[in-house]
Amino acid sequence: MGFTEAVQRATEALKQEGFGIITDIDISATFKKKINVDFREYRILGACNPSLAHEALRIEDKVGTMLPCNVIVQDVGNGQVEVAAIDPVASMQAIDNTELKSAAQQVRDKLQRAIASL
Repeated sequence: MGFTEAVQRATEALKQEGFGIITDIDISATFKKKINVDFREYRILGACNPSLAHEALRIEDKVGTMLPCNVIVQDVGNGQVEVAAIDPVASMQAIDNTELKSAAQQVRDKLQRAIASL
């Protein structure tokens, strides 16, 4: 699929798992505007599942520094597009809280299902 379709399909797959996109950063446009550099198509989608975000913040108020969950869509050349997401379990290892790690696993499972569905 093309880049634009990949962004749309990733957004829809995330929605199916309860995520909304609360930030959408177009890296190519930003680099062109700010530093006049051409860069491949690259978007960072800030995905948030409100219920899980609320739960994580209830468990650990500093976890907001790690929200939202970033999902990237990038043109990797030769007509290929990659969709990848942060691993919330790995990113939460810095916080010693067993309950938070369990919540992070739920987020990981949802992100993995969304990406696998593409």
